[in-house]
Parts: sequence; structure tokens; C-alpha cells
Amino acid sequence: MLDLKNTGTQQQAMEAFFFGYQAFTAKADEMLERRGLSRVHQRIVFFVARYPRLSVKELLALLGVSKQALNIPLRQLLEMHLVNSVASETDRRKRLLELTDDGARFEQSLRREQVKLLERVFAEAGEAAVNGWLEVNLALGKNRVPAE
Repeated sequence: MLDLKNTGTQQQAMEAFFFGYQAFTAKADEMLERRGLSRVHQRIVFFVARYPRLSVKELLALLGVSKQALNIPLRQLLEMHLVNSVASETDRRKRLLELTDDGARFEQSLRREQVKLLERVFAEAGEAAVNGWLEVNLALGKNRVPAE
């Protein structure tokens, strides 16, 4: 167990997390930048792919962002025909999000690059390390602070 009372260990753990996240997002960031998009756009298409027909309200909760923070990037994805917004059959006021065919291909290409990296480093780290990594990340996710 790391001694997080020690400043050097704190910095080591945070640096490892920082550089790990940087490696995880690097290729996707390049692909997004070529389209004039950013990580928030990737998060949107990821969750819309993960949960088809997701409502805007549900997406806000998953991302932990405000309506204002979501408005522009979601509108851009709609205008680029990567995401569709359709009315719910049960409540016509409720908007449900789904990926277009182009949006699905784009999300898959982003995810494919990140999965390649995960496959490589998971194979290097071994099953126990991967299970620990997953456990740590799930615990971090439970402690996130949603937007107000």
C-alpha cells in the first residue's frame, strides 16, 4: 500500500495517474482535433453509444456537467450529424439521443485506439494488477462530485 501521508509518494501516485491518463487520451485527442472536437465531444458519443436512446437529462447526470456546459458540444455533434435527437414515444417533450451511422463509426474508431492501448498494458501488467486498477477506478468514480 502506498503511504499517501508522504509528499513524495503523493506526487508519485498523482504523476502516474496524470501520465497514464495522458497516454490513454493522446490518440483520441488527435482524432478529435482533426474534426475540431474535444474530449467533451468524445464523452458524449461514448455515453450515447453505451446507453442508446439516452435522455439529455440522463446524459447530464452521467457526465456530471451543467446544461450550459453540454449545450454547445451537443449542438455541434447534432449539426455534424454524429448524434440524433428524437422525441420519446411516451413523452414527446423528452429528447432521446442516439448515434447516427457516422457517429457510431466515429465512436468505434476512438474506442478502438484506446482499447488497443488497454490490451497492451493489461497484458504487461497481469490480471491481478488489472483487477486492482479496475477496482481503484470504480472507487474513484463513486467519489466524483456531480455538477450543480
